[in-house]
Amino acid sequence: MKLVTIYTTAVCPFCVRAKQVLKTNGVDFSEVDVSEDDARRKWLLEQTGKRTVPQIFFGERPIGGCTDLEALVKKGELQTLLS
Repeated sequence: MKLVTIYTTAVCPFCVRAKQVLKTNGVDFSEVDVSEDDARRKWLLEQTGKRTVPQIFFGERPIGGCTDLEALVKKGELQTLLS
């Protein structure tokens, strides 16, 4: 299974929701809080083209944010992408 990393901020309701979706689906993940990390936020923008959080990566591949994750679950594609 690929390593899942979720980049979050402390006061983001979509971050909370995305973490819950991952937990509900039995996905272990590491969380990186970028609330006070301007360099990491710049890196995320370079990698994803987005300024918003959460940003979720499966291995080195960015898959998007909370709504993107929920769409993968709804389509039944979550476990396939993780393997």
